[in-house]
Amino acid sequence: MMVGAPANRFDRHADRLRAVWDYGLKQLRMRRYPLAGAAHMLIFLGFGVLLLRSLILWGRGFDESFNFWFFGPDQALGKLYSLLKDIFAVLVIVGALTFVYFRVVKRLPRLTLSTEGLIILGIILTMMVADILYDGASIARHAVTGADGVVNGVHLVWYEPAGSILAMILQALPAGMLTVLMHAGFWTHSALVLIFLNLLPYSKHFHIITGIPNVYFQSLDPPGRLAPITDIEGKLEREETLGIRRIDQFSWKSILDFYTCTECGRCSDHCPATKTGKKLSPKHFTLDLRDFLYQNERGLVAEKESAGLVTGNGTVSATGAQGNGAAHRKDLVDGVIDPEVLWACTSCRACEQECPVFITYVDKIVDMRRYLVQERGEFPTELQGAFRSMESSANPWGFPAADRAKWAEGLDIKTLAEHSDAPVIFWVGCAPSFDERAKKVAQATAKLMQRAGVDFAILGSEEQCTGDPARRAGNEFLFQTFAQANVATLNGYGAEKKKIVTTCPHCFNTLLNEYPDFGGRYEVIHHTTFLSGLIADGRLKPTKPIEKRVVYHDSCYLGRYNEVYDAPREALRSIPGLTVLEPLATRDRGMCCGAGGAQMFKEEEPGTERVNAARTQQLLDTNPDAVASACPFCQRMLTDGLAGQHRENVPQVDVAELLLEAM
Repeated sequence: MMVGAPANRFDRHADRLRAVWDYGLKQLRMRRYPLAGAAHMLIFLGFGVLLLRSLILWGRGFDESFNFWFFGPDQALGKLYSLLKDIFAVLVIVGALTFVYFRVVKRLPRLTLSTEGLIILGIILTMMVADILYDGASIARHAVTGADGVVNGVHLVWYEPAGSILAMILQALPAGMLTVLMHAGFWTHSALVLIFLNLLPYSKHFHIITGIPNVYFQSLDPPGRLAPITDIEGKLEREETLGIRRIDQFSWKSILDFYTCTECGRCSDHCPATKTGKKLSPKHFTLDLRDFLYQNERGLVAEKESAGLVTGNGTVSATGAQGNGAAHRKDLVDGVIDPEVLWACTSCRACEQECPVFITYVDKIVDMRRYLVQERGEFPTELQGAFRSMESSANPWGFPAADRAKWAEGLDIKTLAEHSDAPVIFWVGCAPSFDERAKKVAQATAKLMQRAGVDFAILGSEEQCTGDPARRAGNEFLFQTFAQANVATLNGYGAEKKKIVTTCPHCFNTLLNEYPDFGGRYEVIHHTTFLSGLIADGRLKPTKPIEKRVVYHDSCYLGRYNEVYDAPREALRSIPGLTVLEPLATRDRGMCCGAGGAQMFKEEEPGTERVNAARTQQLLDTNPDAVASACPFCQRMLTDGLAGQHRENVPQVDVAELLLEAM
């Protein structure tokens, strides 16, 4: 793990301990799959309770009467623990059988249906049965009285329910057989615990060791922040790699991620790329990198030792590295990960939202895209046009920068150059500035703010793309160019003391979470939150009824990235007569529209279902009169999805447009 690059995860200890309590011990994310979560909790808690039992049994290997002094059969604490131990032994059996059902009977596609998994479950079940067998045989054996070996006095006791029930069943057996069964239970349980511990580092159950540390060392940065490449120009001059090329360029925390994967498949279960037949599976992306680490660990460690970066203990030698050749230094792209896997990601974070041990995927995929774009110059051909347009016109579509404020003609909207004292900046974004359909959203938002008496201004031709599409596509250099220019412009107008309102969740996320790395720290508000606040303050009063059933689609960059779920819905529910519908996949489980991660500017992989078509069908399943969203990218993708299914009679509208209609 320590062959990886540095990463500072030793700060904010109180927050990290709180995360361990919530997600490592209480396992809140496991509950997102109720039955599997409950089964896992039973096993997890059972192993915690039964750890003391294993220690007691090992002590009895030396002294049969050993009970850790306070847990004897005649002591109150001992009886209480015996009751808990029996209850949890049975509950662990129930939990393990649940997972056997998932793997053998139901055969859930998200799970890795391996022999290894069944062996581990078999070990767990056998340990529990062996423990109960040891108790049952011991109780029956100690009830033997008289020379004839007749068993007397076995009855159900409250503090050993499982053991005493089994003793009642076994009581007819000869004393010698009971002794054999007692020893069989003892040795089976005691030995399997040690065997299981030795199997852990070589199986997917390594997460038992790495899971809680991985939760503790998770990133505490906003989910919408990608770590910047620092000193890009200096790295170019020094010929350092931009992005991730080799496995040892990942941080030690990323490597810990690889080792911690439980192979539960929850990430791929909700990945829009996986669900629509793309090559990308977040689970297999992680496992492929993990397996490559295992295959090349000797070479990696030996190389670091020879460079003086890792202190060796003599177990790994330079000879081992030479014997492994240079396999550990090969490019991950093509060599381990198919480029098509990387370009299928929409960066929606559905995978990260589901992972119970906080493995991240988007940062790793973007880092590998950075290498492809900036080092090898390899990326989907459609992105070439977007990059060139951004470089020449400061927007991905190549519209003249001078036309950026044409959407506002006739609305009497001032620019910051004309009204620099405006307390609110309306950051319009590229799509609402140039796309004919998205312009209506910008116009509706502006009209609503004017009705509410908001004093605001726009940047006009001084506004440039935030750079989000370039960054998610791996063109970090181009992104940083825009970030630095926009921060200089905003800071020049004192934006640190103003509010910035934007209709685009991608702009919202970039301005809020990523521009602080470049000296831009602003109060950024999405237009749905801003408008919802105006309604709550009584400055906007929707009074005109709209008798429609409207299904709301959550934008990934608004919802999962920034947890804005309620404001758009509150704004819609303020409209008289409007019924707000929820699709089956909604809020933090809402499916991506397919536009994020620069997918808006490239074609989807051939031979696969379109993500926007799959999401549109989910929305149409609610039988709506209209589809509402709060993102220009989502609006375009869903509009195309509705047209593709010949449902033009179901309009795609923004929250702001519905509010304006209701005024």
